[in-house]
Amino acid sequence: MSRVKRLVQSYSKYITVPWRDDAAAAQRVIFCVYNENEERGLLAKIDEFEIATRQTGHDWVTFDLTDTFAAWLVSQRYAKSYFQKPHLLSTLLPKYLTFVTDDFAASLEKNRTDQNSVVALKGVGSLFGFLKVKEVVDKLAPMVKGRLLVFFPGSYENNNYRLLDGYDGWNYLAVPITAD
Repeated sequence: MSRVKRLVQSYSKYITVPWRDDAAAAQRVIFCVYNENEERGLLAKIDEFEIATRQTGHDWVTFDLTDTFAAWLVSQRYAKSYFQKPHLLSTLLPKYLTFVTDDFAASLEKNRTDQNSVVALKGVGSLFGFLKVKEVVDKLAPMVKGRLLVFFPGSYENNNYRLLDGYDGWNYLAVPITAD
């Protein structure tokens, strides 16, 4: 059985457990951790995560971060100059986080999410080099009344998450789900 299939099974087992209503925002976050080399296989199986979620009576909403950087950069007044001088982008990146947060809030409102919803965040690898996943999750988690499911391409070891095995990693309170 493939690692992605085992990840789906692990998630299915977890999502059937009744949810506590008094959990803090950071405790309502679920990280599905998988090897970055399995990104395509996981994206092809996202529907299986949705099916497992809906079978337990929960709603499902997907938010894709993949194209948010491009959408944000094109919306900037001086976008052309940032392409010519990319080093200037570092001063603007906090505005990118605001863009992601606003776009996410609009998606939650549009989809009418509630405490019974799982909001799946995919495309997290596209943040690499621009934003830290921890910063994004810290901003988005309190906005989700149900559960925030983060599809995380990287590794998890000893309560430490590493995106694409590139950053030093960070410790987070989220529930880790792995294929093992």
